[in-house]
Amino acid sequence: MTRQPLLNDATEEGQGIFGLGHGPDESLIHLIPVPFEATVSYGTGTVNGPRSILEASVQVDLLDGDHGRPYRFGICQQPEAERVRGWSKKARDGGTDTADAMGERLNAWLGSEVESLLDTGRVVGVIGGDHSVPFASIEAHARRCPGLGILHFDAHFDLRAAYEGFTWSHASVMRNVLERVPGVARIVSVGVRDYCEEEMSLVRASGGRIVPFLDTELRDAELQGRPFAAQAREMAQCLPQDVYVSFDIDGLDPALCPNTGTPVPGGLSFQQACAILNAVVSSGRRIVGFDLVEVTPGADDDQWNANVGARVLYKLIGATIRTRSVSLSAT
Repeated sequence: MTRQPLLNDATEEGQGIFGLGHGPDESLIHLIPVPFEATVSYGTGTVNGPRSILEASVQVDLLDGDHGRPYRFGICQQPEAERVRGWSKKARDGGTDTADAMGERLNAWLGSEVESLLDTGRVVGVIGGDHSVPFASIEAHARRCPGLGILHFDAHFDLRAAYEGFTWSHASVMRNVLERVPGVARIVSVGVRDYCEEEMSLVRASGGRIVPFLDTELRDAELQGRPFAAQAREMAQCLPQDVYVSFDIDGLDPALCPNTGTPVPGGLSFQQACAILNAVVSSGRRIVGFDLVEVTPGADDDQWNANVGARVLYKLIGATIRTRSVSLSAT
């Protein structure tokens, strides 16, 4: 669906995401917060990621240098569903079977929510929570866009089989997509720098269905004089026409997300992540949906992690709108 810009610019702080006051009926972008972290294996706190991003988002200026005025097309975030937070707690307190049962329940709920919004022509973004969260959203988008590509920002491949015994593990989400979502034609993983032999063997045996851009390779290419912009264009060219972006915040340099659950030295700068999104836009591909996961708020009044997360979220929204045959004036 192509929507005209809203007539009412955001001139006063509202009560919603980014300080906007847009309601569901006037919003192209619908964000679903998912406070769920059933299987995090190191640091915890992603369950509070959606709430912290919402609180920090009012610090984001709405005129964006890359994407103009995304807010004019309407952005709203649904209220948190408290039962989802309850499922997360139950999963954390229970054993493997309980966690998997809660994962199944989450998938059914989120799949229904995403499908309902897609039926009305909305663009859906999911805010986690851990990286197990967006599976049902990816599945719903792939049903509507067979041959879908996933642009996967992450420090990890997330290709482990039922990591630590959990089928719906955050470390297994792309393995589950690979095996359970035939509508996904290709996964392009960017910034990966922490993986096991089993995962790399799976990448090599995938017949090109998984395309890695490892952190070490990106670094070495830059050291040898290859501009990052050229590497970003190569990533975009590896993707099919329809693209879903799955953005794990730990794909960035951990200086930008020190509280995320599994930080790894290295990673993308904020500017590099933006360059990749811009390359997708310039390539003529269409971003059909996205998620942002693993943002973990700091202690007390430390909003740095949420601040960065909110800014990544606005870039994801802007890039998505620019690929959907709409005009965003920066003037």
